[in-house]
Amino acid sequence: MTSPNSTPPAAPPTGRLVVGGVIFVAGFLAPLLIPLVAVLPLPGGWKAPLSALLALGIPELGMLVAVAVMGKPGFAFLKMRLVRVVRQYGPPADVGPTRYRVGMVMFALPLLVAWATPYAPYVLHGFDPNRLDVAVAGDVLLLASLIVLGGDFWDKLRSLFVYGSRAQFPVR
Repeated sequence: MTSPNSTPPAAPPTGRLVVGGVIFVAGFLAPLLIPLVAVLPLPGGWKAPLSALLALGIPELGMLVAVAVMGKPGFAFLKMRLVRVVRQYGPPADVGPTRYRVGMVMFALPLLVAWATPYAPYVLHGFDPNRLDVAVAGDVLLLASLIVLGGDFWDKLRSLFVYGSRAQFPVR
C-alpha cells in the first residue's frame, strides 16, 4: 500500500513491462485453448489433465512469471494503473433507489432460474437444447448486476462471509 504522501511509482523499463504484460494476458487466455485440446487426436488420459492445467495451472503460473519479469517496480506501476482504471470506470459506491431495484432484479433472476433449471425440462418442452444458452445468459446477467448494484453492494455481499458482521438498517 502507498500512503497519501508517497510519490507514485515511476514507470519501469518499457521492455520488461511489455513482456510481463504479454505473459500476464497470455496466461489468462490459456483456458480458451481447452476446446482445441478436446478436438486434438490425443488419448483421453492426456486431454483431461491438459485441460485442467490450461484452466487452473497456467493462468496462475503466468501471473507469477509476469510479476517476476516485471519486477517490483513494474508490478507496482501496473497495479497503480489498474486501480486508476477501475476507479474511473468501475461501479459507483452509492446508487439511487431505482438503480438498486433494477440491480436486485438482475441479481435475483439468474439465481431463481438456476434453482428452477433442473425442473424445467419436465415442465417446459424444448428447454433441454437451450440449457447452455440460458446458463451463459444467467452468468452474464449476474455479473452485470454486480456492476449495476455498485460498490456498497460488494460490502453487503462480503459481509455474508464475515462471521462477526451485523446488518445496520437505516433509521426512518
